[in-house]
Order: sequence, then C-alpha cells, then structure tokens
Amino acid sequence: MNDSSWGAPPQAGYWGPSDQGPVQGAAPAGPAYDAHNAQQTRPMPIVPDVPAHGGDQDDERGAASTGGPLFRDETPSHRAPSQHQPKPQEPMSSASQPASAPQKKKNAGRDLGAAIGVGVALGAVIVVSLFVVKAVFVGVIVVAVVVGLWELTSRLQERKSIKAPLVPLALGGAAMVVAGYVRGAEGAWVAMALTALAVLVWRMTEPPEGYLKDVTAGVFAAFYIPFLATFVAMMLTADDGAWRVLTFLALAVVSDTGAYAIGWRFGTHKLAPRISPGKTREGLLGAVAFAMVAGALFMQFLIEDGTWWQGLLMGFAVAVTATLGDLGESMIKRDLGIKDMGTLLPGHGGIMDRLDSLLPTAPVVWLLLVIFVGSG
Repeated sequence: MNDSSWGAPPQAGYWGPSDQGPVQGAAPAGPAYDAHNAQQTRPMPIVPDVPAHGGDQDDERGAASTGGPLFRDETPSHRAPSQHQPKPQEPMSSASQPASAPQKKKNAGRDLGAAIGVGVALGAVIVVSLFVVKAVFVGVIVVAVVVGLWELTSRLQERKSIKAPLVPLALGGAAMVVAGYVRGAEGAWVAMALTALAVLVWRMTEPPEGYLKDVTAGVFAAFYIPFLATFVAMMLTADDGAWRVLTFLALAVVSDTGAYAIGWRFGTHKLAPRISPGKTREGLLGAVAFAMVAGALFMQFLIEDGTWWQGLLMGFAVAVTATLGDLGESMIKRDLGIKDMGTLLPGHGGIMDRLDSLLPTAPVVWLLLVIFVGSG
C-alpha cells in the first residue's frame, strides 16, 4: 500500500562542473582538491535528491517535517540532501535499490498496538451498550456525532476559515438521532430540515462576509454526520435491532480489515492514486471477499429470517460503500491539507477517521435489511 520511490539517488560528493570551467593554473576553492582526479572526472548531470529509504504513510518523521507527508497513505516526495546520503567512496549502485522494496511493503503504516487496543476498547463499549439498554447505545451515537461535528467544523475553520456554526449543528444533530430512533425516517427528515434552518438563522448574528460558504458547510455537515448516523438508530428499533447494528458494524470492520490485509500483502495497482495513494485494487477485492463471506454468515445465523445469499449481496454493498466513504473523507482531508481529522483515538486519528466508512454504509445496510427481512 506504499508508493514506489522515483528515480535513483545521487552520487554523494559530486556537485557538477563549474559554470565557468577550470582556470588554467589555478585550483578551484574547496578542501582537499585533487587536480589529477578532476581531469579524469567527466561532467555529469545533477540528479535530484530522492529518499534513500522507503518512506511509509505513517512515518512520524516525515509527518513532523516540513516536507513530510500530510496523509497516512502518502509517501514523502522530498527529504533533506544530508539525510541518508551514501559515502563518497561507496556510491550506491542501482542494484541495491530493489532490495529496499520488500522493506517498504512490509511496513504496516500505523501503530498497530495502539490501533488494536483502541479498537478493542471501542468494541467493548459498543457491545455492552448495545445489548444492555438500547437507549444507552443511542447516547453513544449522539456522542460520536457531536464529537465528529466538532472535529469537522474545527478543521474547516483552521484550514479554510469556514465558520460552520457548531452549536445548532450539535443540538440539531443530537435531536436528529433521537428523532430517528423514536419517529423513524419521517422524524429524521423533519429534524434535518429544522437543523438546516437553525444553521441559517444562527449565522445571521455575525457579519455577512462569508455567510454563503459558512451556511453551506453547515448544511453539508448536518447531512454528512448526524443524518447518516440516524440510520444506525433506526436499525436499532427492530425487534432484533441489536443484532442488525452488530451486523452492520462487523461487516464494515471486516471490509476494512480485508482491504488492509490483502492490500498490504499483495497490493500493486493503485485504486485512486490522486485521492488515496495507499489504496489498491487488490485491497478492494480483499474487502469485497471478506465482507461477502462475513455477510453470508451473519445473515444466516444472526438475522431472523435472513439467508446466506442475502448476506453475500449485503457484504458486497458494504465493501463498496465503505470504500467510497473512505475515499470521500480522503478528498476532504486533501482539500484541507491535513493528515487526520483529529487525535482523539491513538492509532486511528479522530472520531471522523473511524466514521468515514460507517456513515455512508448505514443507510445502505438499513435499506437492504428492510427489503430482505422487513423493518420489524
């Protein structure tokens, strides 16, 4: 899932011929100049500096430096000339470059220990709240929505000077999730409309400069985060709602795991290099295969009246929508020029970096479940 290096590293110690050429009888300035060696040296073109080792998408050194990568799936394109330079007496040969390729592919690209620990903790909170009291899980959705809105609006203001009003978004987002749980799709749409109206009115208390972009971003945020999350609350209202939500979450996680495992091991063909260079077509196939198998098992054994072939279709749909959701947030982050939406979850980034694949998947899974087994 790493990008390949470009070109070959320059030979250290060579700075190219002088623009004016050697002067007869005078040695050029510089330490330890050998006139005999200078006459035997042929002029060579200067080769631009490239990394002497394979940078990875989560390399903290690259992310911390000015020229380092901004994104988890991006390889640094430039490093200081003084780093990792071969010694003058031992020039790097072209044969040594391919040997570094397997090392780049083997690097997982993130802190797996922290990511697994945080993932297990989040999973425990979700499962306990989901199967103990449904209303508690609705509260978990509300907290995730409010934190996600805070992350998105903060990054918009920091990077683009867009002031999407957080207060009406947070209040309206919470109301949207609760309305979806209590009144279904009709309640969610009404809450969405009222939230959009509140954003327009709230922004009127400030100067008119930037009003259009601020309210546009606010309405987008209201639809993107709380409205899509409302479909998770709507799944919960069914008699087997806890199992439906568990199936939805598990398929999204399995899809992401399949894409990560297969793409890291076999990925060579880029899926969308201009959006997310780390994603590969092989990773997408892995996501589809893993999700379809998991979908068949979950629908057959966990969902009442569900069958395995319905799970195959659902798994395929989850893999596609989860990938599109991930690419969509990658587009937003590239436009903002940031690596992650936040730092709240070690090894993952922010809440939005975990919700990116879940949000567009929720309405698709809800709809397929209603079609396959009904809404009750």
